[in-house]
Amino acid sequence: MVRIRLKRIGQRNSPSYRIVVIDSQRSRDGKYLESLGHYNPRNKSLVLNQERASYWLAKGAQPSDTAGRLLRRHAKLTTPPASAEPEPQEMTATIAATEGGSNEDLS
Repeated sequence: MVRIRLKRIGQRNSPSYRIVVIDSQRSRDGKYLESLGHYNPRNKSLVLNQERASYWLAKGAQPSDTAGRLLRRHAKLTTPPASAEPEPQEMTATIAATEGGSNEDLS
């Protein structure tokens, strides 16, 4: 089975991690199939190739718990926020209700 997980790099007492696609039978720092990005827990910086991550997830790769949290966090950071404006149909219903108009034609 193929997994998406973290590979530790960096010096002692100064960890940083690569987010890699690796066979589940390999060791933590073993040879990997592809590097998807890197994560530095000291300053919480995360760089991730979202296209390749979604490709591997579509192929059936299972993320580890920590890698899954990082993938979800990165997805939240890259998606644009939803607009807070109501749809025009809802807006007309609100205007008609506040002006005292009838709501029969708006249902």
